[in-house]
Amino acid sequence: MPTFFYTAARSLSIPLLHGIWRPRVSGVENVPREGGFIVASNHLAYIDSAIIPIAIPRPVHFVAKDDLWQKKGPVGRATAWFFEQVGAVQVDRAAIASGKGALQAGLEILRRGDGFGIYPEGGRSKDGLLHPGKQGAAWLALESGCPVIPVGLKGTPHFRPDGILPERRAISVRIGAPIDFSDLDEGLSKGLRRREMTTRIMDEIQKLSGQRRSPVTHRKPKP
Repeated sequence: MPTFFYTAARSLSIPLLHGIWRPRVSGVENVPREGGFIVASNHLAYIDSAIIPIAIPRPVHFVAKDDLWQKKGPVGRATAWFFEQVGAVQVDRAAIASGKGALQAGLEILRRGDGFGIYPEGGRSKDGLLHPGKQGAAWLALESGCPVIPVGLKGTPHFRPDGILPERRAISVRIGAPIDFSDLDEGLSKGLRRREMTTRIMDEIQKLSGQRRSPVTHRKPKP
C-alpha cells in the first residue's frame, strides 16, 4: 500500500511535472494491478528516479546513490525531499558498486508486493547511448518470480538539479508490456538464463527509448 507521504508527494509533483516538463506517458495499462513488479529502464539523468514513480500509478522504489541527497540549490533540495518521500533506498556508492546490497533491497521490496526500479546499464548514460545491461534485473526476476516491465525514457537530461529552474522541455515515458520469458530452456544454467533474459530486457528498452546502442560488448557471463 502507498504511504501517506508517497501519495501526497506524487499528488504534489504531478502538476509540477506537467507544468514544466509536459510528459508524454504511454503504456500505463501494462503495469500489473497487484503484486511485485520490476521496472527496467534506461537511465539518462538523476531525475529519472523521480519521473518514473510519478508516471507509474503504483509505488516504485529505487536504490539511489547517497550523493543525490547532497545536490545544492532549491531544485536539488526538492529532489532529495521527493526521493525520501517516495521511499528511495539511500545506499552508498560502494554498496551499489558491489551490487549485492542493492539487489537484496530490491528483493525485499518485491516480496512485499511493491514495484522496484532498476537501471540495467548500471548507471547514467553520459553519451546518450544505450549501454550493455548487467544481469541484476534478470536475477531479481528469477529470484522473485515477478514480471519485468521495460520502460524507455526520453528528454530527461534537460533537467538541471543544481539550477534554480529546469529547462522547459517535453519528456517521454513509454511503458512496455511485461517481457515474456516462458520459452527459455529450463535446462540452461542460471548464468545463461540471466544472459538471455538480459538481452531481451535491453532489446525492449531500446525499442521504447529509440536510443542507439553502445559499441561496447558484453563481458563473458559466468555460467
